[in-house]
Amino acid sequence: MNKELKFIEIFTDGACKGNPGIGGWGAILVYQDYKKEICGSSKDTTNNIMELTAVIKALDLLKEECHVVLTTDSNYVKDGITQWINNWKSNGWKTANKKPVKNQILWQQLDELASKHYIEWKWVKGHSGHPGNELADQLANEAIEQINDI
Repeated sequence: MNKELKFIEIFTDGACKGNPGIGGWGAILVYQDYKKEICGSSKDTTNNIMELTAVIKALDLLKEECHVVLTTDSNYVKDGITQWINNWKSNGWKTANKKPVKNQILWQQLDELASKHYIEWKWVKGHSGHPGNELADQLANEAIEQINDI
């Protein structure tokens, strides 16, 4: 890299009332003194889909190559993108047990978006008081409540 990349911190979380059930996702993007909060929901989804969606929606907002520190409380997301995805791709999107990878389309979207940036993936224990994770969780749950209010 011969140019200085913008440094972005992203915190993401997904939530689901019932699994499957009503779900929400939340993300916070921080660049210097600027903070953007985003969230969304789905009436029939899973927690893993919401975790992936939060990361995808956050990365999709970045319009140029960035240095990203992305913090999630989802081992599914972190391990999937850093450890499992290369084997899935080389095995034709099959797991080690020869079964189709769940949420393949979302993994493909995440893989494409992640390839555009330098990303450090960090995991934190959920509901442990980490400020970014707690806010992302709050956003995800507020998104669920908005569906319930309709």
